[in-house]
Amino acid sequence: MAEKVSKPPKNKVTTLREAVNRFVHDGCYLSFGGIGDRTPTAAVHEVARQGKTNLCLVSDTSVSFVHDSILLGLGRVAKLEIAYNWGGIWGADAVYRRVLEKGIPRPIEIEEYSNFSMGMRFLAASLGLSFLPVKSLLGSDIPVYNPQIKIIDDPYTGEPVALVPAAYPDTAFIHVQRCDSLGNAQILGHIGDDDSLSRAARHVVITTEEIVPSDEIRRFPNLTTIPYYCVDAVAEVPFGSHGRGCSYYYSMDVPFGLQVADAWSSEEGFRRWADAWIFGVDDWEGYCRKVGWERLTRLARAERRFQAFGEIR
Repeated sequence: MAEKVSKPPKNKVTTLREAVNRFVHDGCYLSFGGIGDRTPTAAVHEVARQGKTNLCLVSDTSVSFVHDSILLGLGRVAKLEIAYNWGGIWGADAVYRRVLEKGIPRPIEIEEYSNFSMGMRFLAASLGLSFLPVKSLLGSDIPVYNPQIKIIDDPYTGEPVALVPAAYPDTAFIHVQRCDSLGNAQILGHIGDDDSLSRAARHVVITTEEIVPSDEIRRFPNLTTIPYYCVDAVAEVPFGSHGRGCSYYYSMDVPFGLQVADAWSSEEGFRRWADAWIFGVDDWEGYCRKVGWERLTRLARAERRFQAFGEIR
């Protein structure tokens, strides 16, 4: 069980490079927030760029092309604790399949859960517990292949119940729409398990589309999903979820994703892609310049039009 220390209300603004250097080490037990969209893609790229390796990744959902798969494809992962890998509209993730089926570029240990039970692992840690019970796992074969899931007789009913261990990541990266300099982070749209994850991890790095004044945060206190006392560092990275979308800020870049899927269909293609898009730039701003600010701006306009349509409806 990791010690969780309350963080003081001070200026926590830093660069993503500095945050990764400080809070990610070789062998780190690491988690990336978001589910489907609002993925911390910029953080994944920076972890890769700094050469962090032998990582243990814990995630409810690995989103193809922008999430754990990058670190898997680079051979930086020793173990993966996951509910499922989601390719979405871009189809199956070839990198993920190569790693699991062929051990390319390296074999890894995998520990599987259901999506619900992985959420319960983060919830248990957020409450300072070592486990939580889950009934739904009894209807699957997951406990057969995962010895970490313990099935016992409920001491109150005598009926069987599955127990899942709490997940206490060393560091979690969570991307949000806006945050103040103290670390009060607001999420617009679905939050996934990021509220629990922020309270479970020993260290939390917030990447945000924009840093706003604390007075603006206080205007909408109900949107503050992650309070400052959970947060160690705040890095402003506009378009930090590119590839996927970020609700109310920009849409998913589907053409880009289709190009990535084609590149990643072979190991050589993945390596060329990583050399160009991760190691061929200095930082996330360099990545955005490579994508093209005009293209990114169009994605933002498309999201605003979609939201306006929803309001009219």
